[in-house]
Amino acid sequence: MDEANQKKSQRFVRIKRQENTERSVPTPSAPEQPTTEPLPRPPESEAHTRIVVPRHERRTQADLADSNADVELREVRYGVTSRLPYLRVVPKQRKLVRVAPGHIQATALGSRPVDVVGGYWADIKRVVIGSPYATSQAIHERLSKVKAMSILGSDPLSSSAYATEEALIVLAVAGSAALSYALPIAGVIAALLVIVTLSYRQTQRAYPNGGGAYIVAHENLGRRPGLTAAAALLVDYVLLVSVSVAAGVAAITSAAPVLHDLRVPIGVAVIAFFTLGNLRGIRESGTLFAAPTYFFIISMAVVIVVGVVKVALGEAPGSLLENGPPREEVVVTQGLTMWLILRAFSSGGAALTGVEAMSNAVPNFKPPESRNAQTTLTAMAGIAIFLFVGITFLSSRYGLVPSEEETIVSMLGREVLGENFLYYAYQATTAMILFLAANTSFNAFPLLSAILARDGYMPRQFTFKGDRLAYSNGILMLAATASLLLAVFGGEVTRLIPLYAVGVFVSFTLSQSGMVKHWWKLRESSWRTSLVINGVGAIATAVVAVIITATKFTHGAWISIIIMFVLIVIFALIRRHYDWFEVKLHMAGRPTLNLPPSQVEGIQAGEHIVVPVDGINRVSTAAIAFAKSLSTKVTAAYITDDAEQGEEFRLRWQSSIPDVPLMVIESPYRALVVPILAYIESLEASDPNTSVTVVLPRFVTSHWWERFLHNQDILRLKSYLNKRSKETRVVELPYHLGDELVINP
Repeated sequence: MDEANQKKSQRFVRIKRQENTERSVPTPSAPEQPTTEPLPRPPESEAHTRIVVPRHERRTQADLADSNADVELREVRYGVTSRLPYLRVVPKQRKLVRVAPGHIQATALGSRPVDVVGGYWADIKRVVIGSPYATSQAIHERLSKVKAMSILGSDPLSSSAYATEEALIVLAVAGSAALSYALPIAGVIAALLVIVTLSYRQTQRAYPNGGGAYIVAHENLGRRPGLTAAAALLVDYVLLVSVSVAAGVAAITSAAPVLHDLRVPIGVAVIAFFTLGNLRGIRESGTLFAAPTYFFIISMAVVIVVGVVKVALGEAPGSLLENGPPREEVVVTQGLTMWLILRAFSSGGAALTGVEAMSNAVPNFKPPESRNAQTTLTAMAGIAIFLFVGITFLSSRYGLVPSEEETIVSMLGREVLGENFLYYAYQATTAMILFLAANTSFNAFPLLSAILARDGYMPRQFTFKGDRLAYSNGILMLAATASLLLAVFGGEVTRLIPLYAVGVFVSFTLSQSGMVKHWWKLRESSWRTSLVINGVGAIATAVVAVIITATKFTHGAWISIIIMFVLIVIFALIRRHYDWFEVKLHMAGRPTLNLPPSQVEGIQAGEHIVVPVDGINRVSTAAIAFAKSLSTKVTAAYITDDAEQGEEFRLRWQSSIPDVPLMVIESPYRALVVPILAYIESLEASDPNTSVTVVLPRFVTSHWWERFLHNQDILRLKSYLNKRSKETRVVELPYHLGDELVINP
């Protein structure tokens, strides 16, 4: 290596900190004067030694009074020419950054698990679902109208691929002649879809922050109607995944009958794929699933247009005004009655599913949210009506009869396109859109679960956002439940459909009824028109809900009704527990502390005590009182992923407990344990002569099932602190509601 390259490669070196109390390394504020002789270079073995030193002139007295934490990693390096040492901040190696006095923020490094297993798991997730997103990136996860159509509109679009067939299956028991009623039924369903779409456009305008059936019914009709709507929607979303995946698998087995016995494994694999895609984030899943949605629309439109042209040219068995003769005779097992027609109508009503999801997901659209959501909903409804009515019309003109071996859509593709490459491409896009319909639930179910958890009707863990800002727990719960349902019913669409549409129209009715009361109370501009539209929608969907419940009750709808009832009871019990918990936490006065002296010996009066708090309540104030009885130097640590929420909490803290400083630790990557560990490390690094004690207030559950309703992060933090260092003392403060606080060693 030549001399120039050698100088370039040795541009910077690092030296170790001296052991004595006086630092031999000059600070930037008092650099040494250049000398004629260069400073000796440290040994090569010390060239990469990193040291951490406290700030000097760059830290103000206000910062020091605010916190002793040294959150910047700094290195001592030597210049190229002068050979003088200087301090260099290493931003990429910092775990914490100072935002404001009393407010620090964890970096990506400060959010990464510190244990080996956690680190490997984080690396695996990074490869599988991608690098974590900061909470501030949520605005960039908004959907355009094009992506929203693929994510939120795939359900009603895909329903056209099986809604016609489900109506024909019911009519077929009355013979071939009864199949002619499919087209009038499709016309009524299309008119109903128009009414529901117009009604939900009013909801999108009135609730720009998301106006799903639960929110509208809960706000305008009361608690019980709201919980009924929520239970109906959750059941509907789970069934949507099962039905859509089963229908997609049926499309595959129609083209490849050899796979018929593998329906359930294929379906579970598809659900796993969608789970993975949605864990990567809503915007990325929209990018991933957009192409199949539009390929389906184009291919289905081509089949409909070509089929209509063939019918008009006389190349089909039927004509524009007359049905074609049935391809095969159907054995009559039941007479054609109004009851049978209503059953066929209720089965074909599956074409209306999915409208609710677009109303609840208004905040996921790019600004202006309401206008973009209304435009997308209208376009989706128009396309769905065209596909549904078109498929039903051509099925009657080609005389198609439902079969167990092949779907109606597959038969139609063979007749119009022929059995060639175009047919297989068409069938592949049909299978993909049927699978993609499940993606609507993967966006709607976690969001509704998070809203219910926020209101105290589901475990709080459902409000947690994963690495890619998706509600991970809701996604995993949906995938597990839908897979179980798919296995129980053998992956057969016909067995799942009777369970399906009940919850859809119950939620429609409650939502539209709530909107009627909303307009009547507020009487905003154009309220009369909106009230009439929502009123017509409420009446129409209520009638359909009664019809579906009556006609499908003995065919499996009773299962959905029982599940809905059980969910409502569970919601009420969870809310009762949380209400009881809040009352106990906010009971007037502070609890009596039972502090065995032998268990708290060794803590010096000047020792720094850190108390993690999650609110201003009985447990946190008791922990602060205990910490103050041990030392005069106490800091409360509050961790949040929302900077505004952190500042609001600071104001409440200062007004309630002004004599105890609060450190707000902003965790943009939604980690809890690691940022607190980094904060404790920074306190110890700032003053090696001061030891840190952590007081952990913890609520102790009385029953095993209560563990699922409360986070156990304090237990994980305790485990990490015990493993980390002997210098860090951990004192646990378990709190049994109704009991005294007792300190364990």
